[in-house]
Amino acid sequence: MHLDPFELHRPTSLDATVRLAGDLAGRFDYLAGGTDLLPNYKMHLNLRPHLIALDRVPELRGRSLERLGAMERLADLERDPALRAAFPGLADAVSEVATPLVRASGTVGGNLLVETRCFFFNQSYFWRASLGFCLKADGDRCHVVPQKERCYATFSGDLAPPLIALDAEVEIAGADGRRRIPLAAMYDAGGDGIRRTTLAPGEIVVAVHLPSAARGLRSRYKKLRVRPSYDFPELGVAVAGRWEDGGRVERLRLAIGGAETYPRRFDDLTSALEGGTLSDERVRALAEAVGERVRPVHNTFLLPDYRRRMVAVYVRRALAEARAGRAG
Repeated sequence: MHLDPFELHRPTSLDATVRLAGDLAGRFDYLAGGTDLLPNYKMHLNLRPHLIALDRVPELRGRSLERLGAMERLADLERDPALRAAFPGLADAVSEVATPLVRASGTVGGNLLVETRCFFFNQSYFWRASLGFCLKADGDRCHVVPQKERCYATFSGDLAPPLIALDAEVEIAGADGRRRIPLAAMYDAGGDGIRRTTLAPGEIVVAVHLPSAARGLRSRYKKLRVRPSYDFPELGVAVAGRWEDGGRVERLRLAIGGAETYPRRFDDLTSALEGGTLSDERVRALAEAVGERVRPVHNTFLLPDYRRRMVAVYVRRALAEARAGRAG
């Protein structure tokens, strides 16, 4: 495998980055840590002639309990004791991303926008050519669910579920200025594995903002994967809640990633539990209800029926740890 030639641009401000994105519209990718993009380029997946490197843009830096810059390295988050104490579920997720070497280069923004995955897409050019390519790269049909309209590649980030469970917001910059939206709203529930976000062309993630109330939550993240030392999630379950004395649930959020084309939150199911105690029976009912809604397809190593059944198992495990643990 090799990298084809491309032109590298290294802007030094956010405004310059946005202007450059407008000038190169449709012909570039943003380059953050490069841990996913560059291997994909080596396999000739959706190449662009220009890369806009973000490592010299100071507005994308900075780390605190209120704000995580998009270019903050995952390894730095992993070593931050204040962050781990305040947001244990997020800390779980950071430590579960790939390997220490990948976390040394990988970034917050990169993980939130990591490419969706499918074993018909994430292969060498020659492998894909022998099959006839796919809807997501070079072809015109999906091999997972054979048709020509929708891509079923699976969301493969770890940070989104715990951040969504914490009510995080994302700051976005583009040609029309800056805006802040709930992180969950950045992912397009009506899209697919290709059109997976609501970002406009050229828009860039600047930072993630965490509400102060999130620091009082008990949170956990549980990840299912084939190789515990490296793989992308086959399933990621995040919970965040607040329990009053006596065990009454004051607030509960649950988000799922790694199973469909976007990360999902299940507020209608969790809000029904608020105000009462979270008995084992209620936990089992919640876990089964979430498992019934999630619809994985056969596009990763583990079979979809197994992944769907593991949803209920991992929801129960995450809730048990959160309920037994201390608040951040």
